[in-house]
Amino acid sequence: MKTGFLAAASLAALMSVAGGMSASAADLEELKEQGFARIAIANEPPYTAVGADGKVSGAAPDVARVIFERLGVKDVVASISEYGAMIPGLQAGRHDVITAGLFMKPERCNAVAYSEPVLCDAEAFAVKKGNPMKFASYKDIADNPNARIGAPGGGTEEKLALEAGVPRDRVIVVPDGQSGIKMLQDGRIDVYSLPVLSIHDLMSKANDPNLEVVAPVQGAPVYCDGAAFRKQDVALRDAFDVELKKLKESGEFAKIVEPYGFSAAAAISTNREKQCAAAQ
Repeated sequence: MKTGFLAAASLAALMSVAGGMSASAADLEELKEQGFARIAIANEPPYTAVGADGKVSGAAPDVARVIFERLGVKDVVASISEYGAMIPGLQAGRHDVITAGLFMKPERCNAVAYSEPVLCDAEAFAVKKGNPMKFASYKDIADNPNARIGAPGGGTEEKLALEAGVPRDRVIVVPDGQSGIKMLQDGRIDVYSLPVLSIHDLMSKANDPNLEVVAPVQGAPVYCDGAAFRKQDVALRDAFDVELKKLKESGEFAKIVEPYGFSAAAAISTNREKQCAAAQ
């Protein structure tokens, strides 16, 4: 994640406003009456962002804002927090929910009530337009004796390719993202693999209509966050989940998260139970 910039004065003002709010509001009816939900964010685009004017954006707050509006809570008010301080702050009642790219991990799944997945980072392929070799999984690459995959040396993608049965001589170590795209363009590799966010960033910069993205890669791990609520606020979490499900089914979810580089399909392909089990 890239760290965004927030003017010190704006940050101080934002923290001051959030810090002066009631620490008890977590019931939906109370939030409606209050008129806002207090969210914890990290100001790390594209997950979360706060402009110099104090305006909160980023994929996670944008999703939360729409859902809370549908629940009858008019607005969200954010406070900046370090990741390690978010759950203690939530438990202490300083936030109503964490919407910050806080990926599901064993200790987190035990400490908070996560919503269904919101933002996911999965594996992705960059391929030639039309995906001529029809790659959907690392096994597809292994099964094609002519296919060569580019991946960072020692990284997850190299490991996944080798585990899927791609021979060592067809797994090409690539020094950096720009080199991987150039090798794909030049035909030195047939597919280049990185996480979804990284691939989308590289493809945006390359702006090459002859390339396209395949994501998420079938059978590869998907790592997700969710909105995190206090354990005693399961009813609020469940109400959030109902609207999140509607958002995903309507296609509006994709319109919110995909401009930030996230894969809506990745979030829809998994669920909280699988994520927390996988994290164990």
